[in-house]
Amino acid sequence: MALILASRDLPVTLLVRSQPESQELNGRREQSRFLPGVTFPESLTVDCDVERVISPAELIVLAVPSDRVRQNISQISAAIPSDATILSAAKGLELPQGKRMSQVMEEELPAHLHPGICVLSGPNLAKEIIQGKLSSSVVAGQDQDHCRMAQDVLMSNTFRVYTSDDVIGVELGGALKNIIALGAGIADGLDAGDNAKAAFITRGLAEITRLGVAAGAKPLTFAGLAGLGDLMATCSSRLSRNNSVGRQLAEGRTWPEIRGTMDNVAEGVNTTNAALAMANSLNVEMPITQTTYRVLFEGLSPKDAIAQLMERPPRSEW
Repeated sequence: MALILASRDLPVTLLVRSQPESQELNGRREQSRFLPGVTFPESLTVDCDVERVISPAELIVLAVPSDRVRQNISQISAAIPSDATILSAAKGLELPQGKRMSQVMEEELPAHLHPGICVLSGPNLAKEIIQGKLSSSVVAGQDQDHCRMAQDVLMSNTFRVYTSDDVIGVELGGALKNIIALGAGIADGLDAGDNAKAAFITRGLAEITRLGVAAGAKPLTFAGLAGLGDLMATCSSRLSRNNSVGRQLAEGRTWPEIRGTMDNVAEGVNTTNAALAMANSLNVEMPITQTTYRVLFEGLSPKDAIAQLMERPPRSEW
């Protein structure tokens, strides 16, 4: 996100946790751990001083794992200007209650900052964006002036941004699709075939839409960039961390074994837990999510998981 903004010659500061990290990144001019060989634009600086970074900011982007959003927003809360747009790019739900990131931010921020809260989601695989490949996303918020501000700042000839007022739908679409991506990775790993994978993704979309609508989202949002669009990218690309976890599960590895080898976060694992908590509270049936949970945490084999889904009683599609 910082690179997208800085590539437009906008003044961007990346807030990091410590002085040594700040000095290293400013000196190297690249994030060699995650994006080796990608040089920081001149307009991108790195700093660890919260007040110096946050207090003059017009747009604040939280692009951290969902289980770190609460900690991060609370640390910068006091420095946020009253008219700032605060954009969450995290695609996950907070355990144990399945809270969306905008809900977490509202709990940690004073009420006068709530209108500035927006969320970003869409088919946005980071490595493709950094390579300058075309991408699109959607910004949702209750205040459309803040949405349009984020849209105007992020928009470029390679990154197209739309706006929405369906915060619940955009957040849930971005989070829940990671569960389906785990299953799509399993299908890839087991060589289940294109027919099976297409059917699985379609039924997965029906399942996450069902939960989203029960939670107050607009059904059409799940046919858009934050729903179907993100689902297609995450389920089909080998750049997807969740798809990769699914493929490794199909190879017989357990989630604890996979987790120990990962540098990045696979949001779909925690989201599976959170989605089931939401589904139970809203009385929504989620067979794919339930089966994915059993593979991740109860030792159900991927082959048996597929068999159980295929043997469910027949029903009408709608």
